[in-house]
Amino acid sequence: MAEERLDLRKEIFNKAQYVKTINTSFDELGNTSITEDLQIQPTVEEFFGLYNSLFYDIQALGETNSHQYLVQTSGEYINFDEISDEVQALQAEIAQLREDLLKAQMDLISAQVAQSGNEESNLIMSTATKELQEANAQLVNTSTTLSENTQTSTGGSNTGTSSNY
Repeated sequence: MAEERLDLRKEIFNKAQYVKTINTSFDELGNTSITEDLQIQPTVEEFFGLYNSLFYDIQALGETNSHQYLVQTSGEYINFDEISDEVQALQAEIAQLREDLLKAQMDLISAQVAQSGNEESNLIMSTATKELQEANAQLVNTSTTLSENTQTSTGGSNTGTSSNY
């Protein structure tokens, strides 16, 4: 094998030449200014366009990058738990008012039946009143159970609603 000669040349710069010749500002590494970052950031309109196009690609549940995460963080931002508590309290009040109305109607009917003096009507009315009271108690128990289950499944927050109809 024949030997080839290779000459190496080394360029040496003094300090003044080095600063003029070599770029030391790291501009080539992708650093961007705040203005450039703001121009790259999507607008709210663009964000929702992206969200809608990615909707079914986003996982339903998960600590991050999921619909669950979006709901939790947005819920915290708008105080959803406080609103949910208020809705639940209003629903409980509506249920109580319905119960009071039903009781008043039953009392009125009972009074009218009692005035009629018909024993058969009194017996039917008494049976119907007992059945309605039992049904109402079961409805309240079911509603309470559903409300507790909703609170448990959402980690203690009252995001579910209960209905006492």
